[in-house]
Amino acid sequence: MPTPELTVVNISLTGPDRDHDTTVSFLDHTFRLVRTGTSGDVDAARRLVASWAAEADAVAVTGVREARAVGLYDGELDAIDSIKQTTTGVPVSDGHALGDVLQEWAIRYLQAEMPGYLSNARTVVLGGLNHARTTRLLREFTDNIEFADPLLRFDLPAKVVANPILGLAVHTALRPVHLLPSTVKSKIQAPGTGLSTALARRAARDADVVVATYDELVGFGLEDLAGKTLISAAVSDERLADLGDRGVDLVLDSVPQPFDVTVNAAVLEAMMQALVGGGPLTNDDMLDMIVESGLEPRLLYPNGWRRKSRFAFVIHPLSQSFFDKVEPLGTITRLSPGVVNDAIEKALAYAPPFTYSHVTGITSPTGAEAEGWLITVGGTPKELMAHSPEFTYARLLQAADIARKLGAQVMGLGAFTKVVGDAGVTVAKKASLPVTTGNSYSASGALWAAHDALLQLGIAEVDEHGVLHGRTMVVGATGAIGSVCARLLALASDELWLVSPETAKLLTLKQEIEREHPRATVHVAATPDEHLPDMDLIVTATSGAGKRVLDIMAVKPGCVITDVARPLDLSAEDVAKRPDVLVVESGEIELPGDVRMKNIGLPPGVVYACLAETVVLALEGRYETFTVGRNIEWEKVKEIYRLGLKHGMKLAAISGVNGVFTPEQIADIRERALAARAVAATG
Repeated sequence: MPTPELTVVNISLTGPDRDHDTTVSFLDHTFRLVRTGTSGDVDAARRLVASWAAEADAVAVTGVREARAVGLYDGELDAIDSIKQTTTGVPVSDGHALGDVLQEWAIRYLQAEMPGYLSNARTVVLGGLNHARTTRLLREFTDNIEFADPLLRFDLPAKVVANPILGLAVHTALRPVHLLPSTVKSKIQAPGTGLSTALARRAARDADVVVATYDELVGFGLEDLAGKTLISAAVSDERLADLGDRGVDLVLDSVPQPFDVTVNAAVLEAMMQALVGGGPLTNDDMLDMIVESGLEPRLLYPNGWRRKSRFAFVIHPLSQSFFDKVEPLGTITRLSPGVVNDAIEKALAYAPPFTYSHVTGITSPTGAEAEGWLITVGGTPKELMAHSPEFTYARLLQAADIARKLGAQVMGLGAFTKVVGDAGVTVAKKASLPVTTGNSYSASGALWAAHDALLQLGIAEVDEHGVLHGRTMVVGATGAIGSVCARLLALASDELWLVSPETAKLLTLKQEIEREHPRATVHVAATPDEHLPDMDLIVTATSGAGKRVLDIMAVKPGCVITDVARPLDLSAEDVAKRPDVLVVESGEIELPGDVRMKNIGLPPGVVYACLAETVVLALEGRYETFTVGRNIEWEKVKEIYRLGLKHGMKLAAISGVNGVFTPEQIADIRERALAARAVAATG
């Protein structure tokens, strides 16, 4: 015997453009689904509920907020209750019970499918309390939430609940307003609503996530939604296509759509009420039917799969010469005597951080995208070293707060800020978002550049496995980057010298490397000079900040020196003394995509490896404190290198103190080196 047909009618205060009368199957029952829009006519909605009461098994009443958003209705929101009370002969649902469950489930579903996606997302909530459950869940992942509703913008409902006296005062003050005609109330409320709408529209331009029904989007006039995520409900195919045309990356539809027609939470709830015979719909009933029918939220990509992450990176001037490049400051420093520039350097160390550049256009081969912000703190290495670590911590935490407000999900520390104090540990503990120093990728990039330089120079013997059959040295071997460079070179060379004045640490590092990587012969020294003439490759990784690290005149012709230190261990004057030596500023990485950012002293699209590490973490959706502290984990060095390749990171053209080396320049260095060796051999 066939299952009898059940009828569910949706009376909506929105327009009739989505009306239908169709038959569907749900949980082994056949349903007739009818939708009728009244274009904001409350009386018509009441009449329809009354007329369907005898025929329908359940009624869904919806659309009051959406109708008001698009100008079809200007009355009170509680009109929906009066419509529901038109009949008691049939269950009448507004979808709140099921809608709350679906809203929360949708947010948790998204976070489970793409961990960290909503972390610190700049969010704008259009509409009002109909998104309360969604907003409450979003607060678990982000505090960057703006509201279009003026009451919610100032968190008035929460304040009223927390303070009964305030609640009574607000109720007393607003009671006369409630008694006024709708047209008068609209005029009274218009200024506040208009201001709040303007603020929400402005916030939406920079938002990552917009929470709104489709009709609320239309009512707010938000046409350009490029790169945004929309958290919505009951999105039809036609509306999804329109959202795609507006540039939306992802639509999170909280209402499952198991039928050919689009339904809302109220209709699904009414269908469930019909299945239980019109009695109370319990939470157990709801859960059983959700699971049995296979309902789940929808992740919709109208323009193909995309995921955009957000990062921030802290930069600072490496010397006074940086000020010359920043206008209008440069017009002063370029013409000022040294004593004036010294005073400017000291003063800028106390300046608050500010956003130097918005970085866009980073696109991984996987399709993942990243945008970010370069945030400047004003202290040069000289000034940072002249103050206590707490001085720098305070400015970095200010930068982290700026990054959080911008919506960044991970922040990197650049150049000297990552070596001051405890190398990021304190900042990572206190910052409002995950922090990385970038040292793992700096170590990886240093040897990447060194290996490429050896191959291009073509003097030292490098076999088909990339192993250098020669001697290598790491100056500053006990430092964070130096120790990892040492471990890498122990795998890729025959003989390794570790140099550092920290004797006990040096001996410990030697033992660890010999235990982990017995391939190379490892030597130790407190100073490098005695052994420099024998080296084929030297990595300098100190924090000398202008101190003499090695005598470049003692280096073998054709040696490759990879200078990892920031600021550099070798000055331009030192490098100029040895045109037969290839000195590389290591670690520069070419980012994937059409990268747009302000000048940081490198070729377009090229960044230091510490910044590249931050970008890689963003592209991978790894919003975590990846590298902090003095000790770098070998496994993380390998992991960030692998992830960098996955996301299209490339070693940039080899750069020296005077910019990118051309093939002609490298050929000239080779020629000079071979000539110098020939002279030495005959002498």
